[in-house]
Order: sequence, then C-alpha cells, then structure tokens
Amino acid sequence: MTRVWKWNRPVTVREVLEDLQRERSIAYTTVMTVLDNLHQKGWVRREAEGRAYRYEAVSTRAAYAAALMNEAWSQSDNPAAALVAFFGMMSEEQRQALTDAVRIVQGPAPAKPEPAEPAAPVLETPVETAGESAESSGETQGTPGESPDVPGR
Repeated sequence: MTRVWKWNRPVTVREVLEDLQRERSIAYTTVMTVLDNLHQKGWVRREAEGRAYRYEAVSTRAAYAAALMNEAWSQSDNPAAALVAFFGMMSEEQRQALTDAVRIVQGPAPAKPEPAEPAAPVLETPVETAGESAESSGETQGTPGESPDVPGR
C-alpha cells in the first residue's frame, strides 16, 4: 500500500515490482498476489488495462491510520483511560497536531457577543393607522379625572 499511496495514481503490478526491486529481490507473482489480496479486502480498486490491471487506493493513508486508531480505541474497556495513555505517549509535535486537528473538526471559535444596544423607546400614545383616528375607532379622550366608560359623569 505504501507504493500505491506514494504515487497517488493508478499503478500496475510491473510499476510496483520495478520500484520494489530497487531495494530487494522480489517476484512479479508476489506483487501480483499482494495487490490482488488488497483488492479482495477492499483496500484498492482495479481497472483492466489490456491484459493487466491498474490498482488505485480506495482511501488515503491518513484515513487508513484513522481507521486503525478507531479500531484499537473501540477495543478498550475504558476508552477515556486509553486516550489518556495514548496522549501521554505523544511527542510535543504530535500533541500540537492533535490540537490543530481538534480546531479543524470543531470549526472556528464563536465570536464574542457584542454588548446589547439599548432598546428603542416605547411610545406611550396610541399610533393611528392610515384612515383610522381615535374618534373613528370609538375611543374618546375625556378630561383628566373623567371616566369615559361611566355614563353621566
């Protein structure tokens, strides 16, 4: 998988073989078997090209590493303790990468709220709408101290 991820494009068995042969002696059939096994496990997809196949990674190396970490973490009977132990093993650089990753997942920090503006003053007199006045709505204004609801006063 390292070779397939490194090139980040569809590769043939021959290309992987030639690259590996720079480091050690390996048979064509060995590389072909490994790529076929990776295909059967769902790690690579393949497309026929003539008599050969071109293999391409289904996911990124980062996604593969994340899946491994998730699988290991889910096996723990105490996930919080497992995380504490894992974080304790991290270098300062790894902890900084973790902090950056958490920021990315959480998104930008919410902006601090602005101080509230004072509310608009409330009008104490009734507002007349177009075509309606206090007189036409049945409201009358009496003199102070006079109750408009009580007749004869």
